[in-house]
Amino acid sequence: MKLSILLIAATLALAACNQNTAIGNDREAELEPAAPAAPIENAADALRGIAVALIKPETMSPADIAAVGGRNERCAVKLTEVAFPSFLYEPNGGGVIKLNGRLIELPRQGENRFFDGGLLVVLRPASGAGNAGLPQMEMIVVPPEAKDEIGYRGYVQCYGKNET
Repeated sequence: MKLSILLIAATLALAACNQNTAIGNDREAELEPAAPAAPIENAADALRGIAVALIKPETMSPADIAAVGGRNERCAVKLTEVAFPSFLYEPNGGGVIKLNGRLIELPRQGENRFFDGGLLVVLRPASGAGNAGLPQMEMIVVPPEAKDEIGYRGYVQCYGKNET
């Protein structure tokens, strides 16, 4: 009896494995409506009341990318070579990061530094490239009032004019 209950529980747990709704995972397009864009907020409002330990970069959806003006003449920091971006920036301008379900615009505050409302994002080229040839990039995120920075190593891909 115990074995059959254990088998049923394992079967039910595995049945939910295809229910990953994270951006970029395959879902039946005809059944799943496109996700709306996340709200665009300033850093102070977006992160108010959020524990520093819970602040992590998220993957932008196609709707998010469109809401901030697309990839046209921007660079994307992606956590894997095939992922959607977690941070989009203009080579000589500001950037946008997705944190806690919000898109946060960050003005440029120096070479590869973006800052607003206590939130700092620093980009550092890393040595090496991925299997698809994209250069590696380190993205350091320092949330407001954080004692430590949070570092991520991913890849950077820059897009030309008229690329979305």
